[in-house]
Amino acid sequence: MAIKASPLGKLLLASTLSAALFFPGITAVHAEDIAAPAASKDISSSEYATFLQDKFGITLTANVTKGAFISDLAQSLRLEPTADPVVFRDLPQSNPYYNAAKALYQTGVLTSDTVNASEPLGAVNAVQIALKAAGLKELAYTYPQDKVEKALAKLPLKPAALGQQAAQELAAAVDTGLLPPAYYGELKPGAKASADLAAVLIGKALTFKGQYKHYLGYVSDPDIYAKLTDAFETSDIIHADELQKIVDAALEQNLVTGYNLKDTRYEPNFVDSLSLVYGHSDLTHALQLIGLLRSEGIDAKVQFEPKTSAFVYLKEWGDPAPSDLYEVKQIANGNYIEYAKEYDIAFEFDNAADKQRFNSIVLAYAKKNEENQKGLLSGSWWQPLYYSLTELPDYKLITNNKIQIGHYYAQSFSLKEQSPAVIDGFQKVDPSVTVEHYDFWADVPFFNYLNGESL
Repeated sequence: MAIKASPLGKLLLASTLSAALFFPGITAVHAEDIAAPAASKDISSSEYATFLQDKFGITLTANVTKGAFISDLAQSLRLEPTADPVVFRDLPQSNPYYNAAKALYQTGVLTSDTVNASEPLGAVNAVQIALKAAGLKELAYTYPQDKVEKALAKLPLKPAALGQQAAQELAAAVDTGLLPPAYYGELKPGAKASADLAAVLIGKALTFKGQYKHYLGYVSDPDIYAKLTDAFETSDIIHADELQKIVDAALEQNLVTGYNLKDTRYEPNFVDSLSLVYGHSDLTHALQLIGLLRSEGIDAKVQFEPKTSAFVYLKEWGDPAPSDLYEVKQIANGNYIEYAKEYDIAFEFDNAADKQRFNSIVLAYAKKNEENQKGLLSGSWWQPLYYSLTELPDYKLITNNKIQIGHYYAQSFSLKEQSPAVIDGFQKVDPSVTVEHYDFWADVPFFNYLNGESL
């Protein structure tokens, strides 16, 4: 059917098509605007512990040993030893903690050839190890004595009970927040580290290294609207030439019907069981969605992920007029590929119940069911798009088909049974390309769209 589209109509069309990608759709993001730092709310030991369990299968228990802490720290930081030999006085290569100790030794976290892996983890020693793993040791060694004494006055131990270097390390841990105030009381002479302290120290090391969660802030933050607006306004249409040569060719040959591009550097790294992703193109809709969640008593972490969606724009729709929100490229048959600026918002909810409530809230207030429908968020779509990597009631299983080159990736959502056709389409363009595919759960209206249904 031929459609005449005004500039506004074309934008709405772009939004609708990319929001509900056909089974060959894909996802894209820009690289200039790397994820903003997390908000300053305190993170509990239980949240860190949940993250470590979800991402690495790590469970910290009471009476943790130094060897177990070293192993968990190296695993969570994804440190691998080099082939260069390291000989420890008390840790043979057959010891299960050897490779972790070797990796930490080679990166300057462990500085002694005596590990004492089987001994209980001391609270002071745990802070020292975490501080070096976080990349803060040079800062610590700038501390003069008066600065050390001022920081350590907050702890139940005296600088005289420590060597100069250890005192500097603890002082820097206090000042930088690596050691949160809630755990000052555990830093007693000779005290063992609790499982909570160990989890917090690993979590803090990950945070300093940029390997923990990434998010703008929380739904409940007073400035979340400004942060979200800034993130949208400073994002651009994504260009990933090497990757787009493949996916554009597939689009031009009708092997796929659309795609998105995204950038891995925006990934939130949230806990899967508590998080989902919501896609749209309109900033006002995003701001109203945050307000809607607040009005429903739901709090969540919020990460903005820029996304560019591409689809074929038919020449009979009229001459496309590029703007800050979309670009076009004419192809051989006279049609165009249109690239629309969009976004994904990743939410990590405080609990699984709030994540489950999200579906009913969207269906009630952000799902269009008729023309000129009242009582909906601005810019609500016929087929909203949101999805979870873990199973949820009233969601449907679909498949993501994904190609990654460098930081950028293109992803195509499909019905599960149509995934092989999508993969074959990409590989017809480039037989050498690797297409990752995995199943996940999407809202019913989007699933229906993939099935060719209108609602």
